[in-house]
Amino acid sequence: MPRERAWQDLIPVAQIYRRDATPVSLGSREFAVFDTDQGITVALARCTHGAANLCDGYFDGTHIECPLHQGLFDARTGVAVAAPARVKLRMIPSREVDGMVQVFI
Repeated sequence: MPRERAWQDLIPVAQIYRRDATPVSLGSREFAVFDTDQGITVALARCTHGAANLCDGYFDGTHIECPLHQGLFDARTGVAVAAPARVKLRMIPSREVDGMVQVFI
């Protein structure tokens, strides 16, 4: 029987790198927590083009650049905005509750 999806604690807000990408593991999943200009967002951490960890890339508060081939993604929406990236990042529903970032998985 499949496990029911639910909100799960991911990381305390106080531990997030300000205006940067923070790598976080939960079970076998790797996430990138982005402190964007418009709030905190969460995506799967791997680039959809070359599978590099996006947390190792350059982040300007809005866009995350893949460290492998310099593909660019909007960290707020996951949209691929520069080649060679073409496939959108898988964004994870997230929220802040009592100083904790939670994800719906």
